[in-house]
Amino acid sequence: MADLLRKPVAEQGKIHDITPQSANWSYVGFGLYKLKAGEMANETSGDNEVILVLVEGKAKITAGGKDFGELGERMNVFERIAPHCLFVPSMSDWDAIATTDCVLAVCTAPAQKDTKFVREAKVIGPDNINLETRGQGANTRYIHNIAMENRDIADSLLVTEVYTPQGNWSSYPPHRHDEDDYPNMTYLEETYYHRLNPSQGFGVQRVYTDDGSLDETMAVSDGDVVLVPKGYHPCGAPYGYEMYYLNVMAGPKRKWRFKNHPDHDWIYQRDSAN
Repeated sequence: MADLLRKPVAEQGKIHDITPQSANWSYVGFGLYKLKAGEMANETSGDNEVILVLVEGKAKITAGGKDFGELGERMNVFERIAPHCLFVPSMSDWDAIATTDCVLAVCTAPAQKDTKFVREAKVIGPDNINLETRGQGANTRYIHNIAMENRDIADSLLVTEVYTPQGNWSSYPPHRHDEDDYPNMTYLEETYYHRLNPSQGFGVQRVYTDDGSLDETMAVSDGDVVLVPKGYHPCGAPYGYEMYYLNVMAGPKRKWRFKNHPDHDWIYQRDSAN
C-alpha cells in the first residue's frame, strides 16, 4: 500500500511535517501548526519559498525582516471567509505568535535560483480572494484561489482552498497532472489538507493511475493530509458532512494544466457547455 494518507503526529504544536524527502518526491512541502494563544512557531525558508495560510485564528507574524502585525480573521474555517496569508521568500526567517488559538499552514516549494533575494515578504489575502463557484449539481464546490498562476506571487507554489458541500464530489471529474508536457499538461505534486464539518465526519479520496500501478481509496478524517504524487484524485463528502481542503501544488512550471479521465470527461464537457 502506498503511504499517501498522513495523520496528525500530535495534538498541539507542529502536527504535520511533510517534506519532499518524507513524501518521496521533489517539490511540495506541507507543515501545519496548531497553536494556543501565546505559543510561537518559527522557521527559516532556506532554498524554499513559503506561503503561510492562517486556516483559523489570529497571529502576529514577522517575515523577511518585516513586522506584519496581527493577521487573521476567520476563527472557524467553515465560515468560508477569505483567509489571511503571507508570502515568505527564500533565505528568510519567519515567526508567528498566536494571539488566539490558531491553525497555521506552511506551504513550501523550491524557489527559482535566479529569483532568490528578489521577491519580498508580503501579505496575500484576504483582499482579492473571492469565493468562486465551480461545477454544477452534486459536483458544485466553492473555491478560494489564494495563489494560482493568474497571480504573480511565487516562483513555484500554487495554493487554493476548496469547500465541498455535503453529498457532493470535488476534484471531479477525475483529473491528473503528472506529466511535464506543457501546454497539454504540467507535472504537479499535490497535498490535500482535509477538514470536516462536523469534525467527527469523514470524507473519501481515491488516488489512482490508468495502469493501476497506484490505486488507493482512503477514508479521510478531520485534520488528515493526502499526498497525490501522480494519477487521478477525486474526493467526496458524505451526506451530513461538509468538506474543506487546502491544496498545495508545485512542479517544474507554475502552471496548472490537467487532463480528465477519458471515461468521465463527458461530464466536464457537458457542464462546460451549459
